[in-house]
Amino acid sequence: MQNRIEPPILLSRLMTLVLATAMVVLGVMVLTLYKMFPLNRPQIFFLMTRPSHTLQVTLHEMPPADKNLDLYKRSFIREYIKARNEISANINVMRKKWTNTPGAAVRAWSSDEVFNDFAQTRMWTALMNEVPGFELKCPVEFETGAITPRGKDMYAVKFRQFCENSDGQVAAKDYTIVLRLEIDESAKVQWTDRLNNPLGIRVSQYTIESVDGDTEDKTDPLNRF
Repeated sequence: MQNRIEPPILLSRLMTLVLATAMVVLGVMVLTLYKMFPLNRPQIFFLMTRPSHTLQVTLHEMPPADKNLDLYKRSFIREYIKARNEISANINVMRKKWTNTPGAAVRAWSSDEVFNDFAQTRMWTALMNEVPGFELKCPVEFETGAITPRGKDMYAVKFRQFCENSDGQVAAKDYTIVLRLEIDESAKVQWTDRLNNPLGIRVSQYTIESVDGDTEDKTDPLNRF
C-alpha cells in the first residue's frame, strides 16, 4: 500500500509555505523602506510609455529672488481673491471654503487679523450661521496686468465681480484691493495645503482701495448684499 499524505496535512504544509514566502517578501519591503528613510532629499521619478536612452534631465534651484517666485506669488494672489470673493450657490461648498478650520482655503491663507475682518462681513455671517433666503452666484474675473507691485510684498489687485441672484444679474463691480504677503519660514504647512500653498504664504493685510474707481467707496464685495 503506497504512503500518501492526508489532505489536511498537505493543506497545512501549503499554508506554511505561503506564510513563509509572505514573511520573506514583507521582510524585504521593510528593509527597503528602512533604507529609504529619512526622506531628506528630493527624488524624481518618470513614468514613460516607452524607454528613451536620450532623455536628459537638468535640475535647477529656485533662488528666493528669482522671477519664478514672483510668478508663484501672483498665482497665489489670484487664488486667494477667488477663494475669498467668489460665491457659489452651493452653500456646502462655501462653508467648506470659508469655515474657520485650518484646512479651509481662506483660513489657511490669511493671518489671524485678516481672517477676523473677513469673518465680520455680512455674507460670511449669512453663510456660516444661517441659510440665506436667496441664491447667489458671483464669479470673479481678472484682466491682463491686474496685479501690480506696490512695494516689498505689497500688491494692488484689480478684479471684476459679476453676481446673479434669483431675480437676475446684479450690476458688476470693479474692485481694487491692496494686500500684503508674508512668508513665515518657521510656519508649518498643513498636509492638505501642501500642493496649493507649499511655501506657507499668508495675506497679512487686505484693504479695499476703490470700487468702480471711486476711492471714497470702501465697500467690501461681501458687504454688498
